[in-house]
Amino acid sequence: MLAVLRSIVQEVSSAGNLEQALTIIVRRVKEAMDVDVCSIYLIDEQAEQFVLMATDGLNSDAVGVVRLGLNEGLVSVVAEREEPVNIRAPNNHPRFYECPITGEEEYNSFLGVPIIHHRNVVGVLVLQQHTEAPFDEDSVTFLVTIAAQLAGAIAHAGASGEIDGLKDKPTDSHPLKGLPGAPGIAIGTAVVIHPYADINTIPDQEVEDIEAETTLLNHAVEAVRRDIQEMVERLGDNIPGGDMALFEAYQLMLESEGLTGAVIERIKAGNWAPGALRETIQEHIRAFDAMDDPYLRERAEDVRDLGRRILRHLQHEVEETPVYPRGTVLVGEDISASMLAEVPPKKLAGVISLRGSRTSHMAILARGLGVPAVMGVDDLPIGRVNGLKVIADGYSGRVYLNPKLTTRREFRRLQREEEAMSAELQSLRKKPAETTDGVRIQLLANTGLLSDFSPSKKSGAEGVGLYRTEFPFMVRDRFPGEEEQHEVYRQVLESFKKQPVTMRTLDVGGDKALSYFPIEEDNPFLGWRGIRITLDHPEIFLVQLRAMMKANAGLGNLQLLLPMVSDVSEVDYAMTLIHRAYTELYDEGVKVTLPKVGVMIEVPSAVYQAEELVRRVDFLSIGSNDLTQYLLAVDRNNPRVAGLYDSLHPAVIRALKQVMDAARQHRCPVSVCGEMAGDPAAAILLLGMGINSLSMSASSLLRIKWVIRSFSRRRAKAVLKRALLMENAREVREHLNQVLEKSGLGGLVRAGK
Repeated sequence: MLAVLRSIVQEVSSAGNLEQALTIIVRRVKEAMDVDVCSIYLIDEQAEQFVLMATDGLNSDAVGVVRLGLNEGLVSVVAEREEPVNIRAPNNHPRFYECPITGEEEYNSFLGVPIIHHRNVVGVLVLQQHTEAPFDEDSVTFLVTIAAQLAGAIAHAGASGEIDGLKDKPTDSHPLKGLPGAPGIAIGTAVVIHPYADINTIPDQEVEDIEAETTLLNHAVEAVRRDIQEMVERLGDNIPGGDMALFEAYQLMLESEGLTGAVIERIKAGNWAPGALRETIQEHIRAFDAMDDPYLRERAEDVRDLGRRILRHLQHEVEETPVYPRGTVLVGEDISASMLAEVPPKKLAGVISLRGSRTSHMAILARGLGVPAVMGVDDLPIGRVNGLKVIADGYSGRVYLNPKLTTRREFRRLQREEEAMSAELQSLRKKPAETTDGVRIQLLANTGLLSDFSPSKKSGAEGVGLYRTEFPFMVRDRFPGEEEQHEVYRQVLESFKKQPVTMRTLDVGGDKALSYFPIEEDNPFLGWRGIRITLDHPEIFLVQLRAMMKANAGLGNLQLLLPMVSDVSEVDYAMTLIHRAYTELYDEGVKVTLPKVGVMIEVPSAVYQAEELVRRVDFLSIGSNDLTQYLLAVDRNNPRVAGLYDSLHPAVIRALKQVMDAARQHRCPVSVCGEMAGDPAAAILLLGMGINSLSMSASSLLRIKWVIRSFSRRRAKAVLKRALLMENAREVREHLNQVLEKSGLGGLVRAGK
């Protein structure tokens, strides 16, 4: 039966539309199970009816005609119970609904299984036979398996509006549900973007002329370098510094021995340029794909994109430049930063991605650009939306296809309100983040790969709350030396003179393996990584510590942050090495100062040892993204469970409060970084807990400042006290959103002002 199941799924996947797919299902299931009838009923949500959409065995004239209320017929019993209904003599059942047009009164057994997608019943798959006997257990389990396998495909088409009369085009009768990515409303025209070339399909081929292949590669690399430079010039000041750094990273990768040099080595080993490129790109992608940190893991897509661009030039492909109308809403399965960069900024209205979540790099980039984004819209019929009018609501995560005039008018009104609110936010830029009762909160920038800090400064950031130091290690084919690191860190520290810059020490290993330092583990998420690997390799750690402290000489704004700490003994040993590096530099005559040292609270064990940790360090930094993920056991980048990821889950809130209570006893300052810090609703709770500083993307800073300036700490404490009594994240978020609404700040969490 497994082979039959696979065959059916493959046929359905290749169907041109919903009607074809359903016809295939009923025909193939009837054949495979040797029954008299197989039918599919789907729910038309707008009409609140079950519609007979396909049948093999009943009267074909009944298809699209037979409609049952949600409490009529045996199909409604299946939907209500959300489990198989297997009965004989169905005509005698009190819920049997006679439809003469179908001719089903002659059948004496009935088996119906629900088609469930994301907890919602979208339809019912039915078998019927003349024999008056229940279906056997094998038949039931096989039909359940079929329904589960096909649920996604059926829901995909059903959400497109095809249930209502098998329409050719989607409508806004069924807004598609994704995940909020970046706040705002996008109204415009869908432009579907596809990857340029599939590098994975390139075969190996023996090289005949090594020199000629190397020349071809160098020309292709140079062409890509020119393309990227043109993108940068076109974007100008429209892209945030952190993401401009991505294009600088592209340039560095093109120049590095780790990429271009590795391709040339493979050419010399006998593979032609495209094959050597494929091997090298795949090696880099494997390293990035294995990483836990979503910001770094998504560099895999950047490497893949860079490889495609080089391949395109190697193959001399000249693709048609997409037409980007004014009000372009970019749509794709997985949109890269460079794809986004190719759209003229004045024409880009929004982004819709089939994959990803709020913490995906695409969402972070969209927020930095101030572009609305909806992520994880896995029901989007991407092959049928190019050129359609669309609305993307970055607050609710809903997408409207072919919206009606009344829908467009309403969202345009909300857009105008948003524009007015944005103007108000700009007036806060130079004002302090101070509560109504005079409590000052430090707002910092989460910089990631930033090399240009001007956007953070323009938004009013008072320093850097988290600077990842992995990048200098990832663009090389070896560990960077002390002087190489010193130059990078000095540039960062000088960019924020007289303001704190918190640098996280090297966070690689296990799930973040470097290409020149590979590590294979059965469970890299819980493996050899972060502080564990740097403490096991003090020769790497000491070089980085020395480089950081030397870069801080004469500036004094460096703060060190230790990642993935799970035990106090790790902090004790790390402090020993930090003091050793300081002593070495001091003895060498370098005028260094011992920086403040903090610990990242991002694993549950650190929460429960917070009191022991604060006795050893100068500050704590709560990594809300990882802590939420570890506490809830949810992979936030997996679209199937990303909806369960919410930092307002009561367990997360209680964990943060426990850390704050421990820190308060020892007067140890605490910062929160990650998406929680940039969430207006969460900001109220953090304010109530007594948090000292928040670190976030520059684009979120003014919104959070508005929240802080609108509340007193006393009122925030009262809101927190009530939230701590709640039992689920939905209840907490609804409560906080109501508080924001009553405070005149509803426009921060929904469309409109």
